[in-house]
Order: sequence, then C-alpha cells, then structure tokens
Amino acid sequence: MGGGDGEMERDGGGITALPRELLREIRRIEIRTSRLVTEAFAGRYHSVFKGMGIEFAEVREYQPGDDVRTIDWNVTARMGHPYVKRYVEERELRLLLVVDLSGSGEFGTRRALKNRVAAELSALLAYSAIRNNDRVGLVIFTDEVELYLPPKKGSRHILRLIREILGFRARSRGTNLSGALEYVGNVGGRHAIVFVISDFLTAGYERVLGVLARRNDVIAVELLDPGELGLVSMGMVELCDPETGERVVVDTQNAAVRRLFRERMDELRRRRHEQFRRAGVDWIELWTDRSYVEPLAGFFRMRERRLRRV
Repeated sequence: MGGGDGEMERDGGGITALPRELLREIRRIEIRTSRLVTEAFAGRYHSVFKGMGIEFAEVREYQPGDDVRTIDWNVTARMGHPYVKRYVEERELRLLLVVDLSGSGEFGTRRALKNRVAAELSALLAYSAIRNNDRVGLVIFTDEVELYLPPKKGSRHILRLIREILGFRARSRGTNLSGALEYVGNVGGRHAIVFVISDFLTAGYERVLGVLARRNDVIAVELLDPGELGLVSMGMVELCDPETGERVVVDTQNAAVRRLFRERMDELRRRRHEQFRRAGVDWIELWTDRSYVEPLAGFFRMRERRLRRV
C-alpha cells in the first residue's frame, strides 16, 4: 500500500502512516544488520549467551560414542539393551534493549548521531536474538519510561522495534536512568539479557544498576562522541546542554580551558567505568565517528574467552 508522503502499515487494530524516509531508513538498517548477523554475529551471540539450563528431550538407543553416564538404566533393564537419555540446552532467552532517547542522543559531530548508532545496534542485537529463537523486548526512556514493548519473537516484531526507535518523538528531553532500570527490574523478571544503551550523562543510577545485574546479565553500551570529550580551538563558543537547555560561553582558544575540559571528561569516564565494575556489569564503548562492528565483535570475543576459562 502507498500514497502521498508515506505508506500505510497495519499495526494491531489500527493503521499508521509512516513517512517514506523513515521506511527507507528502516529498510537500510534491516539490510545492513541482517547481513552482519548472517556473516558474523548470530553464532557469536549463541556462544556467548547460553540458555539457563538443560531440559530432557528423549530416550533413544545407545550408540557408540555416547557418554555411558547418560544411560537410562530403568529403560535399559526393560528393553534388554542400552538406552540413553538425551538432553538439549534450554535455549530460549529474553533480550531486553533499554534505550536512552533523551535530548543528548540527538548529538553527533562526525559520522552519525547517538540515536542512529543506538538504532543500528538494537537492530543487530535483535536480529541475532531471533535467529537463535529468543524473544526481544524494548524499553525507551528519557526522564520517564516512554515506551515498553514486551519480549516477543519474529521479524515483524523486530521491524516494529526498529521503527519505534528511529521514529520516536520524546515527550521529555531529560534523563532518569535510575527510574528506567527500576522499571526493567519490575517488568523483566530474572535471567534476562539486558543491554542498556545510553551515553550515561546522568547520576544516581549505580545502586539500581547493581541490583539489576544480580538478577540478570546486564551489559552497558556507552555511546560517545568526540565533540563531548574535547574542545576544538574555535574562539568564543556558546555551548548548550541538549537536555536542560542551559547555555554557557566558553573560550575554546584558551589551552588551559581545553585541557581542563578534557581532564574533567576523562575523569567522568573513569568513574563511570569503575561504577560498572562495582556493579558487576560489562560495558562496550561505541563512538559516533567509528563503526560499531569491531567494538561489538571484541566484546563477544572477550565473553567467549571468559566462558572458556570457567
């Protein structure tokens, strides 16, 4: 269906008009991330995020090479020759994508905005999950939880998830990460994989993050832009906080000002990483001016090495 400036998509009981540019962007991300999942990430996702246990599948006749410890002696006695129990991994997991779409997500000085990186990463993780028959849910937050999609399966669900992130129009520009994490703890249950995708330019979330991590596998994805971490010499510049609207004029030609700004931002990052360590949370740094593929692949390699040591 089509017409005018967009196409019509049937969603539940209603019909929603989607702008053509949004549809094209969804399609571009779908194609790109589907290829990456096929070529690199579906298998790594499976090896890193294991099921929560094993479940009984069937009893079958013993075959050479079977582990003798799996012999079902009761069935063997009845049938007169060996039978073994076969188990399979209890594979189905829940992946929750917790995405910060506050005002600072509209920032990006180089390759992409933070929100665009968040959308592509969410699509990649979601497609990896459904390739492994897992369910995927979405929480979008600013200074409140603005959208919750319960975990489901299927490519149609993933397309809606991407559409919601790309086309999202926030009611607020602020950030309340602590409140979002509390919400996830209430609706997510236990033993979920939780990717928190944010620039973490907020405070007061450390305790709640630790509580959530004790019940789930939590990964913090830190979205960074070079323009936030260092000032370029451009004379007198007015800087505006995208969440509060606060404005300040800075003399970027002053080397001492640039150095102090860089030192303070480096210290904030160091403290943030220490908070992640104390909470027992792994983290990934993604930059708006670089591809997210290699950092994500490096994260999976790190998790694989850790699992081999267990």
